[in-house]
Amino acid sequence: MPKAICPECGVDVEIPEDALVGEIVSCPDCGLELEIVEIAGGSVKVRVAAVEGEDWGE
Repeated sequence: MPKAICPECGVDVEIPEDALVGEIVSCPDCGLELEIVEIAGGSVKVRVAAVEGEDWGE
């Protein structure tokens, strides 16, 4: 199973075999949501997922 490293706490995050770029995974240690940005071979790069606020019609 491919792994990525959480940029917040440094823990290995297991990535599902069928994961796609753009999917969101959560760090099992700190709970941070991570977006998969690149999958190459057994290497996966992630970044902190952007948190979109709600649009209250403003």
